[in-house]
Amino acid sequence: MNKKPFGLNIGITSIKVVWLSSLKEGFLLDASIISPAPAKGMLSESPLDQEEMARTIETAVANAKIVSKFVNVALPENQVYTKVIEMPILSDKELSSAIFWEAEQNIPVPLSTITLAWNVLKRPQKSIGNEKMHVLMVGAPSVLVNKYQKVLLMAGLRINALETELLSIIRALVLSENFPPSIIINIGSISTSLAIIRNGIMIFTYSIPTGGIAINRAISTDFGLTPTQAEEYKKIYGISKEAFGGKIGKAIEPILNSILAEVKKSLVFYSEKYKDDKPIRQVLLTGGTAKLPGIDLFFTNNTGIETAIANPWKIILNQNELPQQVLDNGPDYTIAVGLAMRDNEN
Repeated sequence: MNKKPFGLNIGITSIKVVWLSSLKEGFLLDASIISPAPAKGMLSESPLDQEEMARTIETAVANAKIVSKFVNVALPENQVYTKVIEMPILSDKELSSAIFWEAEQNIPVPLSTITLAWNVLKRPQKSIGNEKMHVLMVGAPSVLVNKYQKVLLMAGLRINALETELLSIIRALVLSENFPPSIIINIGSISTSLAIIRNGIMIFTYSIPTGGIAINRAISTDFGLTPTQAEEYKKIYGISKEAFGGKIGKAIEPILNSILAEVKKSLVFYSEKYKDDKPIRQVLLTGGTAKLPGIDLFFTNNTGIETAIANPWKIILNQNELPQQVLDNGPDYTIAVGLAMRDNEN
């Protein structure tokens, strides 16, 4: 049996699957696919809906011609509690005791209902001045973890790893500690997640409850369109001030402004905490809404920071063999790429 795990990103509107092979120079893309997700998706507690989701996943994996039964999966950022905390430099044993106290302070639900995980992002060799260690703490509701295990088991798959979407995104995009200080903005269907990267690690993360579906709703309301029509208008016209008389852009702008407000707060947090010569150098956009025409210019103009659309295919050695549709949909695949990179051995 092929035990090389593939990446599976179960979104609200679509399922993304990526399977990679690891070489010394980089990765080869063995398989990828985007398939529509069932209407109720993983949000439903109904056994029938969960069976439908399992069948959809099974079909997508078969259509991608993936023969591995081992899968790495991302839990949705808006359903887990993620925080980067600074702590005194501790040993692993000391940290395993102290982390529960930190969890009680930062997770607003009883810890008995949570599956808690943590990862040391940075541990200085010895304390210099006030230098501290950075720890990523993730609390996932146990019912959510159990649901994913159940659905994937029904799909005939075995979970190799469960992690959060942002961890996958960072693995796909942040390839060394020399990565410039950046804000990564992942605009999903129903939520947007922000992460600040410094010296190659995440130092701050935040999630807000707005995303691509809110944009569609705004267009639909303003123009009397169906959600499907609104999605098409969004893809074609984006926030251009010229196209369609700029009307679509005006409908979209309030949603983007709400995301922009949180980005600006994050920039203030960073500049006040790190008063040095490493300002934020770039904004990276990922997720399906990152393909919105003009969105990069919107964030460049409103933050004064160069903004780019993330390209997770940079690590792929056989890029020139990929279909144009796969290349064009790079931002959609970022989470799945990061998941496929995890534990991928030659």
